[in-house]
Amino acid sequence: MIPHINPDGARRNISWQRDGADLYELPAYLAGVVRELPGDDIEFGFPAEAGDTEARPENRAALRWWEGANGPFAMHASLHGMGFGAGPWFLIEPAWSERCERLMEKCAEATERLGYVLHDVERGGEKGFFRIARGFCSRPDSRYMRKHFLGLGDETTAGRFRPSSMETVRALGGDPLTLVSEMPLFITPGVGEELGPPDPAAIEWRERLEGWRERLPFEATTEEGRVHDSKVRGVEAEAAKAGLRPMPVPDQMRLQWSFICAGLEQVERELS
Repeated sequence: MIPHINPDGARRNISWQRDGADLYELPAYLAGVVRELPGDDIEFGFPAEAGDTEARPENRAALRWWEGANGPFAMHASLHGMGFGAGPWFLIEPAWSERCERLMEKCAEATERLGYVLHDVERGGEKGFFRIARGFCSRPDSRYMRKHFLGLGDETTAGRFRPSSMETVRALGGDPLTLVSEMPLFITPGVGEELGPPDPAAIEWRERLEGWRERLPFEATTEEGRVHDSKVRGVEAEAAKAGLRPMPVPDQMRLQWSFICAGLEQVERELS
């Protein structure tokens, strides 16, 4: 288990990501969030080949550790959050997409038990996202990422993608079940009710969020992630009226743990 593979990224987001917080504040997040771009992104930054010293040191260290284990691995889980979504979204190894009925059932039950709906989206294979069922999708893939940006004529960005942690673990041998959790920091109701594409609810939320972001002063955040200013209070009131709410961090962690446990059970069933 690697509890924290990206301390630099956490430091860049300290203005809104308070230690021990049960909830995050929307204005602080909108004003302070920093997302690493391809080429610096930890998830798609593992060495492309032996001797790839251009990969980040965190990625190279993780790979050395995995290579020293008594492999091959049976399962690998990469635990993520996403900024906004209708609810939890669970991503599964494509090679296992037809072998995870019990896993999907258990995760759907855990989501409903906590009072959430599953996030749902139809991306038609873009970047490796193939919809499996409501709330479940194949996990992304660096080959599809490169293909996507090449299709946009952006060869520079396409060339920055290295293998993901999921692809790297599978390259070590065996047939590991790879999982990616995507827990929304903020719940945007209505997304996925009409899959699209385009999804009209998702488009409406993106426009609202961008409008709120443009109104926020960047100085409205502090080291503790707290916010002040009348504009901030106005954004908070409008967001609450629109139905946006933060997803409690403990709930995110409970569902990530449910995902891990369901994956282990699925692997055990397969091996038996």
